[in-house]
Amino acid sequence: MARPSKPLISRSGAAEAALAVIDECGLEALSLGLVAKKLGVRPPSLYHHFKDKSELLQEVARIMLVRMPVIAATGETFEEQMIARCVATRRRLLQHPHAAPLILRYFPRHMLLAAYDRAAADEPYPTTVQMVVIDAVEKYTYGASLFEASARARGVEPMPPVDGQKYPKLAQAIADNPFDDEQLFVESLRSFLAGVKARLANDSVGQPLA
Repeated sequence: MARPSKPLISRSGAAEAALAVIDECGLEALSLGLVAKKLGVRPPSLYHHFKDKSELLQEVARIMLVRMPVIAATGETFEEQMIARCVATRRRLLQHPHAAPLILRYFPRHMLLAAYDRAAADEPYPTTVQMVVIDAVEKYTYGASLFEASARARGVEPMPPVDGQKYPKLAQAIADNPFDDEQLFVESLRSFLAGVKARLANDSVGQPLA
């Protein structure tokens, strides 16, 4: 396919348009033709910046990641500051439930090395457990967020209706849960981080649970 003589659009502008198309039509419906229409250009214009649709989707994942909100340090504990960043990340992903899976498909971890370094510098834990915290918190945040985003994209609840006669224990746990989805996310993180602190206090990190 012939390419235009000069770019009519920017790489970031095309990715923004692709994200808008995904929000409106869904990830599977995305095409270079729809993106070009959104930009008011012909499809060949996109080939100045992207060799194919996959490369365009990688750029969409990148702009979603770099535009995650930055949470300023406060007087709160390290744990609460970390949770605030995780909540902000979750909210950002849920703003684009159809596009959220791209973060998993094209996770640009190399872009996060500086963030990992800052997290390690801020952690009040021994270096022997810093990666435990970074890895677990990152995977839980993205995993939980993408799970909920998938449900929203399909128009279903994250937890389906439960038959209390067939699954009485689960039904009771759901009935007694006092938290909404975001609060449940926060309490899960708090429980994990409290467990880390408790195991450090007992000098049991790295030892099997009793």
